[in-house]
Order: sequence, then structure tokens, then C-alpha cells
Amino acid sequence: MTHNNDLPTAVRDFLAVHIVRDADTASKFLTEDVVAVDQGETFRGRDQVHAFLRDAGSEFEYTTEQIGARLIDDTHCVVTVRLEGTFPGGVAELDYRFTLREELIAEIVIANHGA
Repeated sequence: MTHNNDLPTAVRDFLAVHIVRDADTASKFLTEDVVAVDQGETFRGRDQVHAFLRDAGSEFEYTTEQIGARLIDDTHCVVTVRLEGTFPGGVAELDYRFTLREELIAEIVIANHGA
């Protein structure tokens, strides 16, 4: 398993602020033309992705814990997070698949862990 120190800086910094739901700061680690895909829904560009990060799950109370990380190559990594809260089912494990370009996040694909 990869330790956080092995992850690209943009991914480490993004996760640190994303976990505390600071979408404004998280957006600083994204390219202008970033694409985010969450459960099949696609958001394009920094403004759309910022709104997604700000609003996703806002109707629920939950905690987020990073439980795994895997570096695939210099521009790709997967981080697994565990959510626990008031949403249906109460617990979810999600994989965040990151693609980087010029040391910023160009793509985030979020899917159920192991899917």
C-alpha cells in the first residue's frame, strides 16, 4: 500500500481540504478544464467541479477517512476513502481515481471501491 507521502502533492493537498469540505481551497489543485465523474455523472471545468465538490453530500452528515492509496504511475493514483454518516446505507467505500497534468488534478473519477 502507498503511504500519503508517496502520493503527488496536488492529490495529498486536495484530499486534506476535501475531507474537511473546503471546496474553495480544493479547487486550487484542479486544472481549468478538469473533469470529475461521480457515479456516472460528469462535471466539466473548474467551476462545475467546484460546485460539485461544494454541494455533493451536503444534505447529509458524514465523516470521511482515507483507508488506502495506490500510486499507478507518475500521473495516476487511486485513493480509497470510507464515508460513514446519515446517507442511505450509512457506510460507503469509494475509490477516487486521479489523473494529473502539470502537477494539477486534470481528472477525478469516483466509484464504489472495487467496482
